[in-house]
Amino acid sequence: MENFFRDNDDILFHFKNMNMDELIRLREDGFVDKDKFAYAPSSVEDTKDSYERVLDIMGGLAAEYLAPYAAEVDAVECQFENGVVTYPASINRAVKMFAKADLMGLVLPRKYGGLNMPAVVVAVAAEVLSRADGSFLSYGLHQDNGATINKFASEEIKNSFLPRFCTGEFESSMVLTEPEAGSDLQAVALKATQGVDGKWYLNGVKRFITNGCAQIALVLARSEEGSKGGRGLSFFLYERDEHMKVRRIEHKLGIRGSATCELQFNNAPALLVGERRYGLAKYTMWLMNQARLGIAGQALGIAESAYREADKYAKERMQFGKKIREITPVMEMLAEMKIAIEAARTLYYETAKVVDLKEGYEEAEEKHPEKAAEYKEKIKLYAKYAALLTPITKACCTELANKIAYDAIQIHGGPGYMREFNVERHYRDARITNIYEGTTQLQIVAAIGGVVSGAAKQKLDELDKLDFGHSDYLLKRLRELKRIFEDTINFVVGKNDARFQEYHSRRMVEMATDLLQGYLLMRDGKYSDRKKIVAETFIDKMGARVEMNSRFIIKGDASLLRNFPAIIG
Repeated sequence: MENFFRDNDDILFHFKNMNMDELIRLREDGFVDKDKFAYAPSSVEDTKDSYERVLDIMGGLAAEYLAPYAAEVDAVECQFENGVVTYPASINRAVKMFAKADLMGLVLPRKYGGLNMPAVVVAVAAEVLSRADGSFLSYGLHQDNGATINKFASEEIKNSFLPRFCTGEFESSMVLTEPEAGSDLQAVALKATQGVDGKWYLNGVKRFITNGCAQIALVLARSEEGSKGGRGLSFFLYERDEHMKVRRIEHKLGIRGSATCELQFNNAPALLVGERRYGLAKYTMWLMNQARLGIAGQALGIAESAYREADKYAKERMQFGKKIREITPVMEMLAEMKIAIEAARTLYYETAKVVDLKEGYEEAEEKHPEKAAEYKEKIKLYAKYAALLTPITKACCTELANKIAYDAIQIHGGPGYMREFNVERHYRDARITNIYEGTTQLQIVAAIGGVVSGAAKQKLDELDKLDFGHSDYLLKRLRELKRIFEDTINFVVGKNDARFQEYHSRRMVEMATDLLQGYLLMRDGKYSDRKKIVAETFIDKMGARVEMNSRFIIKGDASLLRNFPAIIG
């Protein structure tokens, strides 16, 4: 039987060699659940084994219940009639199988019926499932929403809703976007009004809501009458009833196995999550960062699938008397696709691990206030790294997916443009990933602060202290590139010109991304001779990119800024 976890040697490599001990001890809080739940682990090794068993089940379900039907799902799409959204039958069947396997509460505590899995496991799951079908979004949304409720909601709300999350009784959605508030969520206008009965009621329209027809929704709404900006927004949990109507669903280029809905709330009763006025700055941003990591995994899964399709075709297609895989330009494309995926994957898993450590120390501080002083610096460090790496990873993986899907069609030639081949679908599915949950441009805005303030340098310095005795000559090259990066950042900061910094922000973030991936691939090379070769090839090419970006920033005269009005009229 096919298994999308077991058949990916690179995922297995990371799972085997990743040091998860610290995050496991934090997640399991001294293994306090071992005497309460029969399936709770009692040691670090026992926990790793449970992670592997869960991912093994995930990989099998992805291969058996998602991948074979992905093309059919794309063709059938979600349907809408008389206010009712209907998903393709195979999507409903897959969700039921995940519920039957007790996987719906993947990230939630065991006391609610969950499995208490960390972000690293969710990261692997996101990639595996998206390789099978890039449009299977409801499962990842379910985990993000459940985790948000668990982190911020009252005990009463958690006790009422989370057990039902774990059984798969209902699905959920993240209801943020409005017709006039897309990327700019501070402009959200949907009203939340507190009645004389003390209860909250929602009124207004939301648009582009993935899985918006779900039974449970986390809703961002304006709770402060007459307010403007983010401080007037609060966060609500809504359980669907007759007071919310699905007005329409969108007809999309890709990810057609998920319904994107327009919703009308008409005095819909809702529950306040957390405190008033923190809906955007605290709760929505936390949820969106979780989702951004999930989208990075979605993109990586699509990229993996597109690459495999291209490689398979190149092995079979004969031209000029030989397989096209043996033609040098095609060989180069395939090799670069493979290296790029592995570079993105090591960054992706590093980011998930950092998020786990951040969340783990925050939870530890809450559970053990007597150790708050001990945890304070750790929380500060990993919060800084998470704020830097999450947008970098989302930008990297989603741009990568678009490039690899594009190249996969190119390798197929004319047939790749036809519906009969999967790469055409992968190309369409990939396109949304660098748009939703914040475009790449917004990820750059989110990341650039950490780049110019020194967080990126601090992380690179940390990686630079690892044991790289297996590749001294590569380390020398990396350190040279790291110095070029630092000189470039110092040059930009020294100019004290906000517009100049904004103009070059993408180039600086790309330099940081290249260096992070280079160091992480070097770290991977300690465990594998093949990984050393991958690192060498990646660093050889990315070095030229880093040098080019630096030269353009320092030596260029920013002519676009000066000539923009003349160029576009």
